[in-house]
Amino acid sequence: MRRHAWLAALVLAGAASQVNAQVSGAVTPLSGTPNSAVATTRDAFTLEVQAPDDIRLLLTQHLDLQRYRTLTDLSNDEIDRLMQQAQQDARQLIGTLGYFAPDIRIERQPTPDTTTAPVIHITVVPGEPTRVADVQIAFTGALAHDPDAVALRAQLQSGWSLRSGDRFTQNAWDAAKQGLLRRLTTQHYATGRISTALADIDPATQQAHLSLTLDSGPAYRLGALDISGLQRYDPTLVWQLARLSPGAPYNQADLVAAQQRLADSGYFDSVFVSLDTTGDANAAPVHIKLREAKLQKVVVGVGASTDSGPRLSIEHTHHKVPGIDWRAVSKLQLERDNSAIGSELTSPPNADNWRWVASGLLQNQRLGSVDVSSVQLRGGRKQTQQRIDRNIYLQYDRAESADSDRTEPQIAQSITVNYVFTVRYYDHLPFPASGWGWGAEMGGGATLGSQPQTYSRLLTRWQGFWSPARARAVAAGNAENLAGAGRLAMRASAGAIIAADGIALPSTQLFLAGGDNSVRGYALRSLGVTLADGSVAAGRYLASASAEWQQPLRLNGRLSAWEGTVFVDAGAVANQTQELTPKVGVGARWNSPVGPLQVDLAYGVDVQRFRLHMNLGFTF
Repeated sequence: MRRHAWLAALVLAGAASQVNAQVSGAVTPLSGTPNSAVATTRDAFTLEVQAPDDIRLLLTQHLDLQRYRTLTDLSNDEIDRLMQQAQQDARQLIGTLGYFAPDIRIERQPTPDTTTAPVIHITVVPGEPTRVADVQIAFTGALAHDPDAVALRAQLQSGWSLRSGDRFTQNAWDAAKQGLLRRLTTQHYATGRISTALADIDPATQQAHLSLTLDSGPAYRLGALDISGLQRYDPTLVWQLARLSPGAPYNQADLVAAQQRLADSGYFDSVFVSLDTTGDANAAPVHIKLREAKLQKVVVGVGASTDSGPRLSIEHTHHKVPGIDWRAVSKLQLERDNSAIGSELTSPPNADNWRWVASGLLQNQRLGSVDVSSVQLRGGRKQTQQRIDRNIYLQYDRAESADSDRTEPQIAQSITVNYVFTVRYYDHLPFPASGWGWGAEMGGGATLGSQPQTYSRLLTRWQGFWSPARARAVAAGNAENLAGAGRLAMRASAGAIIAADGIALPSTQLFLAGGDNSVRGYALRSLGVTLADGSVAAGRYLASASAEWQQPLRLNGRLSAWEGTVFVDAGAVANQTQELTPKVGVGARWNSPVGPLQVDLAYGVDVQRFRLHMNLGFTF
């Protein structure tokens, strides 16, 4: 029954190398008709393949017989010899798709005259595909005996992708082995390898018996950091950003995260982090190769948005201010309704990635119907991590508000202590398909002046993505092939000022709504408290929510980079909670295939007007 098993296994090895070597070549796909021919009047013969689509395409593109088609001096005897070789060649190629007992017929059809190229006709009946009967995975090396590796061994066994009952193909077999090895070498065992792998095929029963041995090698632990490329910065900066502790078990994710933190810090133009596996596995050096960024840089930006109109910005960064060695980022921004100049000083991080921050901002902006000139001074500490950000600071605010009906501007000042944190659990950025994020700001302080009064300020934001198709697939244990699944995106925010009636607060501490990331269909910061004269001012309470359905689009049956979205937004601002009356915007979005650019056409129900919104990037 299994007398051809050794031959089939050998065929797999040869056919895999042939397919892999040729699949990258520039080949023009054939038409989708059952019989496809490739020939010119100068060809030695015409090749026709009649087979299921996947087999027909494979043979037409990779059959070795094709190489001889343009040799016009081939004799009949030579063509006969090539046809005999094509029989075995076709069998090997078809075996990579899991068919090990196909019925292959190759015939040369007679031609009416000597000027017409003969036709070689190949007919393939593949038969039943071979399926996996059983899988045996064995372990050698440290992984086989380490009592702490029980969970990893179970994870490797359960994560094997080519399971019993699955159709066996060469691509699936290779992918399963690569996936198994990848999961091993990213956790503790950096030099792991597959020492033996056998696909024992029985063509008579169409069964594949799979076995392989995974040699883990030693378990690695991190040693000292070997840092190269530093000129102006102290190695302490790299240690604190990388946060790789000597003696910790090797995990590729930790090295990738360290590399990302160093790259995102702004101090370096290029970063490469790797583990040295040539020495002691219990103290493997970590090589960090760096190229420092320029000490200073200037960035000039020109842009426009539907909310703010034309925009010009100039930003200067100094990575190491003389005397204090802090980073300084200064920015001038000019917009239609918002002009600002400010600077922020940030210290290098400590071992827990906390940084001292001091900043100042001068701003002229239009809030509702009021022109506001403001000053903001801030000092505190912040911590930025992969999923959680924290910020603790003391803030001084001064706002001078004036509208066309007031002869004297109103001036209000305050000082507050604030705590801000943000939590992000998204699957992918900047295009999340699932996950959620939540942020909160909590502050308390007092107004300044002849009669100081205390107050508190609270603001919370939430955003989530949910895909029904993804949820069903994950529940069924099949998370593959989810590209193109639609998803529901939701967001909500709420804010409140807790203070006595009549308190004079800086306008920059109050709330407004409307705009690209708020209630679409309304202008930026146009939703607030409507005063007796019809003007709009910032208010004490804010509530807003949005729901939208995001659907990737298919063009010609294929998933494209385009996306369509329909949405409903609602939001309100008031000085009393019972006065919160939502304004509603509805519309549709087009997502650009080049970067996270969103173009939304929204209809403001209250103002009965369409408004175009453009937004670039993803921020939470």
